[in-house]
Amino acid sequence: MKFSIGEFSKITSLSIKSLRLYHEKGILIPSEIDEFTNYRYYNEINYDKARSIKILKEHEFTLAEIKEILDEYNDESEMIEQIYNKLNEVNTKIDRYKKISQSLENIIKQEKESVMKTKQEFDVEEKEIPTILIAGHRMKGKYQDVGEGFKLLGKSLGRHINGKAMNLYYDAEYKEDDADFEPCFPVRKGKNSEGISVRELKGGKCVSLIHKGPYENLSESYKKIFAYINEEKHKTLLPSREVYLKGPGMIFKGNPNNYLTEIQILIES
Repeated sequence: MKFSIGEFSKITSLSIKSLRLYHEKGILIPSEIDEFTNYRYYNEINYDKARSIKILKEHEFTLAEIKEILDEYNDESEMIEQIYNKLNEVNTKIDRYKKISQSLENIIKQEKESVMKTKQEFDVEEKEIPTILIAGHRMKGKYQDVGEGFKLLGKSLGRHINGKAMNLYYDAEYKEDDADFEPCFPVRKGKNSEGISVRELKGGKCVSLIHKGPYENLSESYKKIFAYINEEKHKTLLPSREVYLKGPGMIFKGNPNNYLTEIQILIES
């Protein structure tokens, strides 16, 4: 018994386009091809294979995986191991997507909380900041490496530290790997040593905004402060500053939603 491609399409619920593709890929080869008309004809064996293909495709096996299974195994009982492997793969993806989903939900929650708290509690202001004595460690690299600089400064000048940690940014734009920045502390006194510069940091007029929330959400506050600077047509000066008024402690990280970071961007008077 043989069936035309149209009949076989109706029998298997596979489109003619799919049947032609499966033939082209060597997954489902017709039992007969008319040498004069090139018409494809299918038989009972093709039907069993088509049924397997349909089941595997519905469960997201790729065409390459389907071809490999059908080439290696003759009946459904021999496919169980492959189906079991696919089940494990699917379950692994489900677990991973659950974790991604939870992470995205946390990001959305933190972003909303950070934006709301910043808008509700703090406004952009212009103010004068004084000249202060600092100890700094100039670095080139990734922003997340700043912690190493603070550790070096704390170890070398711990008893002379006289204020909140801050970071100076010497670039006018964001940089991925070669950022120019300087973690520093206000100090009572100190002297230059290897990798550490003790000097006066000049004050002046700045535009300031206190950001409340995780460091990952600082972008919303930067957007707000630069919108103000552009509206007021101020000319900015480098380096810009972040002063870490409240952040993670030496032992306990604390709640990132309660971190306070003051952004200071100096402007021409």
